[in-house]
Amino acid sequence: MNTLALEMIKYYAGDIKRINHFIKVHGYAEAIGAAEGLDERTRLILETAAYVHDIGIKISEEKYNSSSGHYQEIEGPPIAEKMLKSLGYDDEIIGRVSYLVGHHHTYSDIDGIDYQILVEADFLVNIDEDGMDKSTAKGVREKIFKTQTGREMLDKLYLA
Repeated sequence: MNTLALEMIKYYAGDIKRINHFIKVHGYAEAIGAAEGLDERTRLILETAAYVHDIGIKISEEKYNSSSGHYQEIEGPPIAEKMLKSLGYDDEIIGRVSYLVGHHHTYSDIDGIDYQILVEADFLVNIDEDGMDKSTAKGVREKIFKTQTGREMLDKLYLA
């Protein structure tokens, strides 16, 4: 994980906002995954995806002048795949991480605990970074959050 974190810091060199974002998302994802009792393989996928989930922002801003989630989901997977392959990840892990990167802004049909926790961790950070009010955070909790740990974190951070 440390090697991947350093690669992502190199990738986003000078963009402290993006670096802080993926570091925070990884921290929440790691904590939720541990508390929810994920197996080692699922935790590896989750934590890897947490670091690279927004890897498509840079190219999306260059190509479309937008960091829209839609563009991130299109542009992110190939970049993530290339980086993970260069770091020696196996194809099965790369495939699932690529899927998560390509769907992390799609909240319907969440098909796995790794996907669920990634979305929750990203929201825990985005609620703060986007300045969501308490009412909006409560709505996100009801519509998106499914894990006990994620709900408890959201409650303690934003609804207490």
